[in-house]
Amino acid sequence: MAAERTKVTIMSQKHKIDGFIDLIPGARLTDYMNNSNRFIAVTDARVFDHENNQILEAKFLDILVDNIEIIFPSEGTV
Repeated sequence: MAAERTKVTIMSQKHKIDGFIDLIPGARLTDYMNNSNRFIAVTDARVFDHENNQILEAKFLDILVDNIEIIFPSEGTV
C-alpha cells in the first residue's frame, strides 16, 4: 500500500515549517504523531521565522517531535 503525501504546517516555538509527510492511506495525522518515534520526516520543507521570513528550504528534514507545538494538514493529499 503506497503512502499518501500529505501537506502539513508545523509550528514550533521559533519556526513555522511547511512540507509533506507520508501517511498510510486512511490514517489520521493524530495516529501518525502518536506512533512516531523521536523524529518525523518532512520532505520538500520550507522553514520560516515567526515574522514569515523564509530562512531555509530543504528536500528533507527530520523534525524532533518534542519541539512540535502544533501540526495540521494545510491542504489535501498529493
